[in-house]
Amino acid sequence: MSFLPPKLLARTAYISKTVKLIWSAARYWMLGWWLLLLIQGLIPIVTVYLTRWLVDNLTIAIGQGNTWSNLEIIILPASSMASILLLAEVLKGIGSLIRTNLAELVKDRISAMVHHQSVAIDLACYESTEYYNLLNRIRGGASDRTLSLMESSGSLLQNSITLLSMTVIIMSYGFWLPLVLIASALPTFYVALRLNRDYYQWWSQTTTQRRWLEYQSQLLTHSMSAPEMRVFALGQYFQSAYQKLRQQLRLEQIELSTRQSLSRLGANIAGFLIMGIAFVWILKQALLGTATLGDLALFYQALNKSQGLMRSVLGNLNQIHQNNLFINDLFKFFELQPSIINPPQPEPIPTKLNHNIQFKNITFRYPGSHQPVLKDFNLTIPAGKIVAIVGDNGAGKSTLTKLLCRFYDPESGRIELGGVDLRNFSLEELRRQITILFQFPVPYYLTAAESISLGDVTQPPNLQEIKAAAHIAGAQEILERLPQGYDSQLGKSFPGGTDLSGGEWQRLALARAFYRQASIIILDEPTSAMDPWAEIDWLKRFRTVAQGQTSILITHRFTLAMQADIIHVMRQGQIVESGNHEHLIQQHGLYAQSWAAQMQTIS
Repeated sequence: MSFLPPKLLARTAYISKTVKLIWSAARYWMLGWWLLLLIQGLIPIVTVYLTRWLVDNLTIAIGQGNTWSNLEIIILPASSMASILLLAEVLKGIGSLIRTNLAELVKDRISAMVHHQSVAIDLACYESTEYYNLLNRIRGGASDRTLSLMESSGSLLQNSITLLSMTVIIMSYGFWLPLVLIASALPTFYVALRLNRDYYQWWSQTTTQRRWLEYQSQLLTHSMSAPEMRVFALGQYFQSAYQKLRQQLRLEQIELSTRQSLSRLGANIAGFLIMGIAFVWILKQALLGTATLGDLALFYQALNKSQGLMRSVLGNLNQIHQNNLFINDLFKFFELQPSIINPPQPEPIPTKLNHNIQFKNITFRYPGSHQPVLKDFNLTIPAGKIVAIVGDNGAGKSTLTKLLCRFYDPESGRIELGGVDLRNFSLEELRRQITILFQFPVPYYLTAAESISLGDVTQPPNLQEIKAAAHIAGAQEILERLPQGYDSQLGKSFPGGTDLSGGEWQRLALARAFYRQASIIILDEPTSAMDPWAEIDWLKRFRTVAQGQTSILITHRFTLAMQADIIHVMRQGQIVESGNHEHLIQQHGLYAQSWAAQMQTIS
């Protein structure tokens, strides 16, 4: 049973985790750093004693002439002092080298951990405001404070060693002097702890406002929003919004900083007055003749350094406390646990899928939403067929693909592949059997060949297969016209880059999807950015490549849906009509009405 308060116990645990993290990233540099701190902690003590030795010998030598014996008693303490000072400078240089290596290795480790965690957590996290606030605070400096915490702990050890030795020296003049020393530093320490808490609370409470600033700044500077900024004259609108929020945060921070400065000034004045008692006392001893000039120099240095060291020690404790507040966010991020995980004993998934996909009594709602997207939903997707799912926006079409990829698990019901619940398969193996084009594909700013090869990073890029995938997607001619063909850098963000149109980016994403040899093909609005001629050309190739594979087309375009073997019409989370194109037209239902309206619009 621990006697520490729960909050303090949790913070101590984070210090332990931080030490383990740094040890795992750079153990040998860490050992060298601690050894260096130990040596540097002893140097001030040696310096103080050498100062008394030098001053006492100077007192003897003054007025005795330039004889060798007279100079000899000065040379040894002076050279010893010079050697110690030179050693201190050398150790500073070594310390800088150690710190640089330690800092870079720790930053790399933390970056790797953050990136790994970002990929491992559930997709639901990306729909949480708290997740984005937490991520913002980490990017705002919490990760840098890991090494800062370690440095503060190391400085605490170094300063404590020196302070303990100095305290022994001071106590030889009066047992009550260390109490004066402690009393002089307490006001500053108390004020620092209170200010840390106030600053962290302000920083946490304003996370959302700072995220708004980042968003507004991105709108004003990003190429995606640049055209609308000009056409709709939105620049002044968003500049004004940015400046208004920035002014609010600036005034709050200035007010906080003013309180901090005044509080520190008051605490320092109080500490100075308390220390005046000790200085007056030792001066009195010197005037009475009970202390030599060397004693006076020793005491002055010891007391002066001790006061600085005491403030440093309390400052180190204050920094540890401050860093702990921010590191709390970092480890909170690392402690996020995904709920979409592999089963304890995954069942093997067949390499050649010839089984139906079945949605059985599925009920699902997105995190934070009270309204279910799907309720008691049922659907069978036959193996080896092209299935189109059409419907209005918000009907739940794209949700089906997210459930099939196991980005989410249903609230109730099962999704089965060959009679086996998807939750019984390994996530990696399941997703390996799926290739997908999302409704809003990512424009990767790589070379064209690299962008397509991302469809399967488990194998070395194969240029022949890359070109074949581009041909199927209708992107071959587009890429061959680029300045360096498939080796062309895409996007204008980097030197020599070439931008693509919306339809060209979409075809490139299609090529990426086709590059992966998967048994299940999911295409969400694959022709939304294509013109009718390009769509017809692409459809001919698609039916050839989709033979023997289970294909799911999510689309608003009935000219695409009519090419499917089976068409399902969705509305409000349910399948309301099913059949092929001719069958649905003959039913004169929702599909037939929408078909007629769409054809009339085209004509």
